[in-house]
Amino acid sequence: MPNYKEMYESLMKATELAIRDLIQAQLLCEEMYLRASDNEELDEE
Repeated sequence: MPNYKEMYESLMKATELAIRDLIQAQLLCEEMYLRASDNEELDEE
């Protein structure tokens, strides 16, 4: 008989890791965007 608890926990762990990776990628992109915007403002001055 399949161990549904183990399957569920494995799925939830992988889901949590995927969400954390997506959040990190989003934060990195936001930071890159803000840095690029800051550089453009400095170039205009």
